[in-house]
Amino acid sequence: MELFLIILLLLALIGLSNFVNHFTPFIPVPLIQIALGVLLASLPLGIQIPMEPELFFVLFIAPLLFHDGKNVSRQALWKLRKPILFLALGLVFVTVFAIGYLIHWLIPSIPLPASFALAAILSPTDVVAVGAISSRVKIPKTIMHILEGEGLMNDASGLVAFKFAVAATVTGVFSLAEASWSFLVISIGGLAGGAILAYLIIRLKIFIRRLGMEDVTIHMLIQLLTPFVIFYIVEHFHLSGILSVVAAGIVHAIYRDRDQAPAMQLRVVSQSTWTVLIYILNGLVFVLLGLQIPNVTNEIFKNPLFNNFEVSKYIVIITAALILLRFLWICASWWGGWQLKKQQFQKPSMKSICITTISGVRGAVTLAGAFTIPYVLADGSPFPERSLIIFIAAGVILVTLLVASLFLPILARSEKGKTEELREEMVRIATIRTIDAAISSIRELMNDDNRGAAVSVISTYNQIRNRLKNVSDEHWELQKLAETDIRMKALDEEAHNIERLKKEGQVDRETTYLMEEHIHRMRLAVTNRIQYRRLFFWTIFKRSVYKLFHLFVPKNQDRHKHHQVKTKKIIQLKVSMAKAAIRYLNDHMTPENEDIYLLLIGEYNEMVMKFKLAKKGADPIHYTHMQRELRIKAFQAERDEVQNLYEEGEITIEVIRKIRKQINIREAYWMEETSVHSH
Repeated sequence: MELFLIILLLLALIGLSNFVNHFTPFIPVPLIQIALGVLLASLPLGIQIPMEPELFFVLFIAPLLFHDGKNVSRQALWKLRKPILFLALGLVFVTVFAIGYLIHWLIPSIPLPASFALAAILSPTDVVAVGAISSRVKIPKTIMHILEGEGLMNDASGLVAFKFAVAATVTGVFSLAEASWSFLVISIGGLAGGAILAYLIIRLKIFIRRLGMEDVTIHMLIQLLTPFVIFYIVEHFHLSGILSVVAAGIVHAIYRDRDQAPAMQLRVVSQSTWTVLIYILNGLVFVLLGLQIPNVTNEIFKNPLFNNFEVSKYIVIITAALILLRFLWICASWWGGWQLKKQQFQKPSMKSICITTISGVRGAVTLAGAFTIPYVLADGSPFPERSLIIFIAAGVILVTLLVASLFLPILARSEKGKTEELREEMVRIATIRTIDAAISSIRELMNDDNRGAAVSVISTYNQIRNRLKNVSDEHWELQKLAETDIRMKALDEEAHNIERLKKEGQVDRETTYLMEEHIHRMRLAVTNRIQYRRLFFWTIFKRSVYKLFHLFVPKNQDRHKHHQVKTKKIIQLKVSMAKAAIRYLNDHMTPENEDIYLLLIGEYNEMVMKFKLAKKGADPIHYTHMQRELRIKAFQAERDEVQNLYEEGEITIEVIRKIRKQINIREAYWMEETSVHSH
């Protein structure tokens, strides 16, 4: 029961990390998840989850790499095979020797074989961490394919080098020829074993289908078990389980592309299931990483034999050396390849080299590998500086994550350009995409019952979309500023209308207050997004409490009649205010700003029509309710699309703020149309 509660708590932390990231999008989700894991481990709850490397690899790394292998571009892997192999093999072995000697020179208490072991486990980049960091940064496709290929391949080379370095430390014996031969056997055997087992599993699924068993549940169960079974079997024969699941993923992708009679339901269920599974596993990897950090750091920081400043300095120096070596290796290999074959290679830019260098993030594979270091040597003596090695590994992971989080957005931003024209074009295109997302969401919800309401909302969105399509790039920002200014002037005219009616004695003090509150909300929607959202939710909360209160209070006929009279009076006032705004807009409309004025006049006219129908009782509450529900879904679809665009690196934080402000303005005007029914 305790383990079940811990699992539930970890899953809740994954959900919380995405909630926190929604409000702090500049902080990558992996860093938030690591921080939450550290916080959980630091609380006096007694939660201890020891790192079991073998279980960690089969439970997390196997399905994640299998999924990546299924979805990676095979054409890109083959086309970029040379730079990928230079990084996945060449850089790994160069790192083992160069960084190994540096660690031994820097920390003499770590023997040279153990220094090689630490360098080996620090050499592979983590494809999971790279993917999580790159999800919010627009990295060029070629570089992303190289990073994915490197991350898929260098785990095997790094872990094999680590295994032999540890063995040399434990036994004191090392043979370069034996290590090289073993590396070839383990790597090629892992690739071949994964491909053969994947083929056999595919044939099993085809056999099951031929028997007439098209049950999605059975096929989905086989698909989910595939990476675990393949990894376990291949590792049992002391071959590379990591490369086996990558190969299995690629074989499954080839079969998926060639399958002429796929079950559509199975594809939909498979995609949905893997999306959820990968989301959970990715989150658990970083939360569990955070859970290990307090124990690792306490073991060093509380040990009087270690100087805290010195061990922290080791982490910074080793990380800097890893980044510098990676930078030099990429420069040498890319420039060398370009000089030798200028016809085939594009001249590498310093920006691309820096992005590839900074993207070399270390992740959970490094820490899990470090935990496999034995406690004792062959002669029974303790493994030299085991705790310090694990501490340095954890520190390098955190520093590389931080460096990538800080510098990748800066480097990638210049890929998109910083000019005002490009930024405004980005706003316009992103806004059109949010409108398309809203229209798609309404079409999915459309049925015979709500068709009229759905068509009305889609029509409004199409008007906005057409106007955005026709606006020229250079006038986009001026149009938005002009629209804000005109909306504010129209609201001023509404306020003047209320003030005039108040002076003439046609409106009582309470109704005047309600109308002034309405105008204040609308002004906030136009000028202050944060305050408007607070006020909007506060208003919704008050109305909910009011309705809940009246559920338990006996209905009073006099009070009900008073409420109806008051509602009709509010409707009359809103119609009067809207007409005053329309008169102002008509009087001040010019050919230059006709599009904006007509848009606002259309909004006010639709509002007047709704109010008049509500007054006559001709507008059914059911219709209004359906329209309101569709609009709520549409606004949410817009906000989801904006967030997706930001996470994919398509838009910047400035753009996301501008678009959200526009969504809030439309929401304020549209929601106000039906608010009279709540008074």
